[in-house]
Amino acid sequence: MLRVAPRTAVVLLLASVAALATFTWPFFVPAQPEGTARTGEAPLVFLVVLPVLVALVLAELSSGGIDSKALAMLGVLAAVNAALRPLGAGTAGIETVFFLLVLAGRVFGPGFGFLLGSTSLFASALLTAGVGPWLPFQMLAASWIGLGAGLLPAGLRGRAEVAVLAGYGVLAAYGYGLLMNLWFWPFSIGADTQLSYVAGAPLLENLHRFAVFTAVTSTFGWDTGRAVTTAVAIVLAGPAVLAALRRAARRAAFGAPVTFADPAHPGTMSPLGPDRRR
Repeated sequence: MLRVAPRTAVVLLLASVAALATFTWPFFVPAQPEGTARTGEAPLVFLVVLPVLVALVLAELSSGGIDSKALAMLGVLAAVNAALRPLGAGTAGIETVFFLLVLAGRVFGPGFGFLLGSTSLFASALLTAGVGPWLPFQMLAASWIGLGAGLLPAGLRGRAEVAVLAGYGVLAAYGYGLLMNLWFWPFSIGADTQLSYVAGAPLLENLHRFAVFTAVTSTFGWDTGRAVTTAVAIVLAGPAVLAALRRAARRAAFGAPVTFADPAHPGTMSPLGPDRRR
């Protein structure tokens, strides 16, 4: 697992706080429940997401937590996830994208998982013409899934590890559905139902309305399909995929310093860096 440097942890923390604010601000600041409200907000969220991803990559590169080989692996896995997603999305909640995100986050760490979540959803949206006001919120929610997988206890192996990852996949699937309901709920169902968002209402009242809305509309249907798909895929393919990803990480020696042989002394190696002796 790639280590998380302090500066990377700070970037991840700030990114998570900002992302949480984009989902939850209507609970604390009265919002007008208009259907077009999130449409105007989405570009601003996207403009925030991109610098955060760049900052995370730079923090990882500067701290040695990620290198060019890890970035190449990130691109490959994002492309694979983008190709997998159309196989299931849109059919009874079946999602084929999250199991690989969970497994890769587990192997390569929380920073890698956060980046893979965003890049996978962005690439799949381009591939399937799924670009819309929901995209930046999907990217943030998926990033949290990869981040959480990288933060699971590191000592687990074998069946115990697969069981924990499958359980996490179920929780992540329901959490993703909850967040994606939250991004549009205050603005899309009108203001005259028992489940509608009420601008300026007490926090607990709106939370209750949202919980009932989520349970009725997606938790026992679409989200359950996503949870079952993710858990089954992790149980069936998890051991083989984990082994393949760990083998690739070992062979690529992610995070290992690059060295070059010194022509004057063939038996010695000189590290790559600005202070290399000539």
